[in-house]
Amino acid sequence: MKKTKIVPANGRLALLLPGMGAVATTLIAGVEAIRRGLAKPIGSVTQMGRVRLGKRTEGRSPLVRELVPIAALEDVRFGGWDVFPDSAYDSATHAKVLEPSLLEQLKEPLSAVKPMPAVFSPDYVKRLNGTHVKKARSKMELGEALRDDIRSFMKAEGCSRAVVLWCASTEVYIEPSAVHGDLASFEKGLAESDPAIAPSMIYAWAALKEGVPFANGAPNLTVDIPALEQLARKQGIPVAGKDFKTGQTLMKTTIAPMLKARMLGLEGWFSTNILGNRDGEVLDDPGSFKTKEVSKLSVLEHILQPKLYPDLYGHFDHKVTIHYYPPRADNKEGWDAIDIVGWLGYPMQIKVNFQCRDSILAAPVALDIALFMDLAARAGMKGIQEWLSFFFKSPMHAKGLYPEHDLFIQQSKLKNTLRYLAGEELITHLGLDYYEEG
Repeated sequence: MKKTKIVPANGRLALLLPGMGAVATTLIAGVEAIRRGLAKPIGSVTQMGRVRLGKRTEGRSPLVRELVPIAALEDVRFGGWDVFPDSAYDSATHAKVLEPSLLEQLKEPLSAVKPMPAVFSPDYVKRLNGTHVKKARSKMELGEALRDDIRSFMKAEGCSRAVVLWCASTEVYIEPSAVHGDLASFEKGLAESDPAIAPSMIYAWAALKEGVPFANGAPNLTVDIPALEQLARKQGIPVAGKDFKTGQTLMKTTIAPMLKARMLGLEGWFSTNILGNRDGEVLDDPGSFKTKEVSKLSVLEHILQPKLYPDLYGHFDHKVTIHYYPPRADNKEGWDAIDIVGWLGYPMQIKVNFQCRDSILAAPVALDIALFMDLAARAGMKGIQEWLSFFFKSPMHAKGLYPEHDLFIQQSKLKNTLRYLAGEELITHLGLDYYEEG
């Protein structure tokens, strides 16, 4: 197979983060700790993952970063925007995800990361009242200010490339409308400050206009609109999203494929969460929660395919709730009560209690997305990067396709894409040749 021409990962990579709260600062602190030998990159596919090449008998399983040219962590420079002026150190201290003893060892590099004023409006995130925000006469002017921020940061830090990764709060639910339909309508809407254009869309537009890949780590309607997909393809830039797949949905996309693989029926799936960080506070608003709910609810429908299997999945109940509970801070707890049906219609139950750390799960996902997006850009891959579905709750996909939510199919797609880029044979796992007589 012909190897894809990939531009080497030379020079520094700017990783720009709209939203420098718990997830972003846990990511930054983690990379700084790994650079200093204080921790290992557990949870990161780009840093610890391997890809099997060829037959099982060959014993070839290089690290991902050996197989394809992934940017080195030493070359990453962090920046971003936030509605509060706190440095990454102050924000991480406030978030209370990481131990103070670790943060003290990282105080110098974290204190040096200070956010730029954000594009923000409380119309889109009701529970935040940020003071560190940009002022402008139109949304177009705000977008141009973000473009200037990107250029200025890259120049100041000596970066040759950049990725913008949305780590900010979940915005209120927005339905696609005419202003999102094509680039001309969208840019006219920016000039006229159309209310259907949310801040996250302004960030995505600014990044793409600067030739910078954009990925969305929240469930907002952002880069997954025709106007910005059109801009991405026009600019030859990759885009991806949306919503980091971390806690409960990670479990859901693991268990549901098992049920379908074994043809076990489903009567109902009840999911509830408690969360006390800024994300939990934002999701306490009904508008923002609806955005998250739509992201979470779509998973089972697409995995189980009730139209193909009506006897098994035609009438199941699916309920998702999230409760803001400040005492838990970033330590999210999710409960799943799953009522399944087996042979001869006999009922069974699965109970899951996942006591996870939201930002600890999200940080390596954010790192992998950013590094893979940079790889995609250097490989000339433009538009939607469906091969990164493995990392998202609501994966972007081409028009006319359904999203692939099955974690194991997503992983196969991810690894085969890496094999393809490296010029290695794709693996089907058929394996019959091992048992053919000579």
